[in-house]
Amino acid sequence: MIMSARKATDIFSEWALNGKDLGMQDHHSTAVDAMLETLTSFRSSSFSFVDAGCGNGWVVRKMSSNPQCTRSFGIDGAEEMIRKAKMIDPKGNYIHSDLLTWVPHEAFDIVHSMEVFYYFKDPEELIKHIMDNWLKPFGQMIMGVDHYYENIKSHSWPTDLNTYMKLLSIDDWVELFKDCGLGDVKAFQANAKDDFPGTLIVHGLKGRGS
Repeated sequence: MIMSARKATDIFSEWALNGKDLGMQDHHSTAVDAMLETLTSFRSSSFSFVDAGCGNGWVVRKMSSNPQCTRSFGIDGAEEMIRKAKMIDPKGNYIHSDLLTWVPHEAFDIVHSMEVFYYFKDPEELIKHIMDNWLKPFGQMIMGVDHYYENIKSHSWPTDLNTYMKLLSIDDWVELFKDCGLGDVKAFQANAKDDFPGTLIVHGLKGRGS
């Protein structure tokens, strides 16, 4: 009997309930620190921040403690992750919503996302939606993924978890960002080890007219 693929949001809700979200936080913290350093290193003024696929909200809380950050929001499609985020941080801004349909009341200077975009069958649709509705002119978008072509060990993850994952190469992700209208697109790999080529980080800038 062939099992139908599970929704990634259902898997992540389970992980929130069994505490696996804490392991995700520990595993990704070094790469996320590199991402946040990339975003904030050249910012001399205040900024607003949103985490697309925020999980239990740990990055949102991290950015809330930055004195330059005026607003820090987290959005996630996994209901239990958002429930846990609100339990940990009742005063924080956490929203349970489909990333493809959510539109903020006010756009953000920075959009961050870790280990999320490849769960979408059409990442270009998501990136364009974020570009059009979430990001201010001259805003920054940054994405981190461990599931990509050059990380051979990640190729089995869709089967292991019985869920959909889009497999793209480093060049594919860079071109996708460019095709969606982002400028000054750059990519690098963070936290590489002997058996791990590192988290792929891709970031770009929205132009005035984008």
